[in-house]
Amino acid sequence: MRTFPFFLAAAFGLSSAIAQAADPDSDIRQTLRALQPDLPIETIAESAMPGLYQIQLKGGRQLYASADGQFLLQGYLFQVRDGQAVNLTEQAESRSVAKLIDEIPESEMVVFPAKDSKAKITVFTDTDCGYCQKLHSEVAELNRQGVDVRYVAFPRQGVGSHGYQTLVSVWCAEDRQAAMNQAKARKEIPAASCDNPVSQQYQLGQMIGVQGTPAIVLENGQVVPGYQPAPQLAQIALEAAAAAKAN
Repeated sequence: MRTFPFFLAAAFGLSSAIAQAADPDSDIRQTLRALQPDLPIETIAESAMPGLYQIQLKGGRQLYASADGQFLLQGYLFQVRDGQAVNLTEQAESRSVAKLIDEIPESEMVVFPAKDSKAKITVFTDTDCGYCQKLHSEVAELNRQGVDVRYVAFPRQGVGSHGYQTLVSVWCAEDRQAAMNQAKARKEIPAASCDNPVSQQYQLGQMIGVQGTPAIVLENGQVVPGYQPAPQLAQIALEAAAAAKAN
């Protein structure tokens, strides 16, 4: 669950002078605009819990509010089904993340496809990252187990950094796979420039809560932070692909 420091501090000082809600969508938006005018609200709808409204923000993040907007909640909402606690917040966040990732054309990625593709992972990567390099050394094994590895860019030091420039050169290379292999082997690659999606992908990663690399997005939208050994990663990727297809 991603936290909102900008939101929490303001929420405690919220005035209780708002009238009883006649239009929950409008009242909740009014409250949130007063707290943070640029909060990227996508939708407001009734949640599974009566009387509680779910606010979906761009990037998948979720907040909750009373119908009149006087009470705001940040945290997980669980529903007990057949004796099991189901995390509705995580499910909603994952669906939103999966949709955002699905909107990225593969032509804007560096893709290492499996011959017999059964699942895919989308990895936010930085070529200067040691664990990204370790994960890349296991791409062949992931491919062997039927997992496509699709890279998107996330220069940890930001736009203009050495990592950013290297990623731009990879994306602008004539052979992106070969350039990625060289960069992940800590070899210098020829500098190149072109129209590229590196900045855009970096911003997307920030929006969905990526804080470090590698950040691995499964087909069901679950984000796995950090390196995972190939056998373990292949297993969870195949399970996530099956779950995504079932839904």
